[in-house]
Amino acid sequence: MGAKAEQYLQHLDAGRRLDLPETTAGTIRLDVRGDGCTDHWYLTIADQHVRVTRAADDADLVLSLDRPLFDQMADGEMHPGASLLRNELTVQGNMRLLMMLRRIFPGPPGARHPRELGRAAMANRAAVAGRNERP
Repeated sequence: MGAKAEQYLQHLDAGRRLDLPETTAGTIRLDVRGDGCTDHWYLTIADQHVRVTRAADDADLVLSLDRPLFDQMADGEMHPGASLLRNELTVQGNMRLLMMLRRIFPGPPGARHPRELGRAAMANRAAVAGRNERP
């Protein structure tokens, strides 16, 4: 597994994740294949926290994918839902948790939150309106 992806997982449980709904709870196991072996990462989600361990225990959702694809997910270059539709990963279990992965892993490089875009658009409109009101 790429060093960046491994480091990202090890730092996931650094604190509360406000982007996760408070009611989200469950377990996800990532089976990452490569170099003739499979690495298992076990994510426990509860109370807006994500705890990461190395275990092959049963989980509510199990994802199986290749290392290069996982590295892309950790870099924000791959959306889990899109990869599922392209048949690049296999999923077994609670699909609701699959959609939570997009909140756990980073978005595309340079992406901005929709609220940020809305605020910028409103500020731009206000500035244009202010210029148009001057005699």
